[in-house]
Amino acid sequence: MRKLLFLVVTLSVVMCAGWAAALDVTPTNDGATLVNSILGSGITLTPGSILYSGANNAASGIFSNGGNASNGIGFNSGILLTTGYAVGAKGPNNTESYTGPGAATSLQFSFTSSKGDLFFNYVFGSEEYNEYVGSQYNDYFKFFLDGTNIALIPGTSTQVSINNVNSGLNSAYYRNNAPGPYNTQYDGLTTVLVAEKLGLSAGEHTIQMIISDVGDALWDSGVFIQGNTFSDAPTPIDTVPEPSTLLLLGGGLVGLVAFRSRLKKA
Repeated sequence: MRKLLFLVVTLSVVMCAGWAAALDVTPTNDGATLVNSILGSGITLTPGSILYSGANNAASGIFSNGGNASNGIGFNSGILLTTGYAVGAKGPNNTESYTGPGAATSLQFSFTSSKGDLFFNYVFGSEEYNEYVGSQYNDYFKFFLDGTNIALIPGTSTQVSINNVNSGLNSAYYRNNAPGPYNTQYDGLTTVLVAEKLGLSAGEHTIQMIISDVGDALWDSGVFIQGNTFSDAPTPIDTVPEPSTLLLLGGGLVGLVAFRSRLKKA
């Protein structure tokens, strides 16, 4: 019984530590650092093709700890492009209107794909949720592959946006964070989505990842792109339990030990 109790307590401590680890964001406006952080298998970067422009020196960054259930990103690390401050994505969600100075951020580069396909995983989040759903203040992001947007709702030709993915429309791809349960500033987040293009023609292709304020320069939005998933083959999407699930699991295990202990004493 002592060994079982020790195991349960240890497991609970590990789960709670993972749950509590905060999202970490390190700002950078270096295009090469950003691109190299997301490149994966089967992709060859065209030398000298990287173009980056940001609303300010801190509009983009490298993040980690996103895979912890409490933070709600859905994958552990990668890059973040925003309309304001990258560090503004960090929790807690203590305001519904976080705003960093800025308007638009763009990361562009050219590449070839060994298999002729392209995939990468991403999550979009915004302070515009939920107040401005259906309004003209609809911050957007797009992934222009050779001029065509591939940031689409799965199985459709509809772009992912605040007006198209929310609690009332395509809600299977939406997570409300106003208020909570995630330790992330954005009031709403998409689930982990996959940008993809099959059957690319031979030769070089260009992608531009852009996120921009619309209507005004207020209330930040950001797009998280999973590290090393920009590749010629899909990267499996991790299933991250909800914060409440981890707490219930830990509590259930402790309760089970207590129940067995009472039975033994009886």
